[in-house]
Amino acid sequence: MYNLHPIFVHFPIALLFVYSIIKLLPFQKWFPNVAWRDIERLLLVIGLGGAYLSLSTGEQAADLTRPNESLVEAHEFFANFSTRMYLLLLIGEVASYLNNKNYNFISKIDFVPKLLIWIEKILTNSNLVKVLVLLGFVSLFLTGVLGGVLVYGTTADPLAPFILKLLNINL
Repeated sequence: MYNLHPIFVHFPIALLFVYSIIKLLPFQKWFPNVAWRDIERLLLVIGLGGAYLSLSTGEQAADLTRPNESLVEAHEFFANFSTRMYLLLLIGEVASYLNNKNYNFISKIDFVPKLLIWIEKILTNSNLVKVLVLLGFVSLFLTGVLGGVLVYGTTADPLAPFILKLLNINL
């Protein structure tokens, strides 16, 4: 069996990183004529799809390489956590998208339109979005650093020893 994880992992990191930067910095003010919402949604959908692919191939990678268990557990925790943060953001975007469209099949079920409005109201709140993006971004960063330590050891990234000590991971 071949380790596919390194092939798939970099795209979602890059896409979700760019998504986070766009959400955290005032690009809408700097470039008001750009369809930022469409770009954000595209980055989020493709990045999150790649994140789930990376999670599934990460299980195989751990079985193939048999690395330090506490390091793998921390890497998995932050990978899962970041994926869940971005998933919540995507759920808010999907609810917002569906609320702005007129789908007859949705409106025929009594509670669904109210539920979608409630989900959109919560998960598109600008303060909550910033918190979710920041949490996702930090955990994505930690996932990457720990993944780098798994592959290259502690010497390739100058932040690795500090983060390992912060997380109380002994190699």
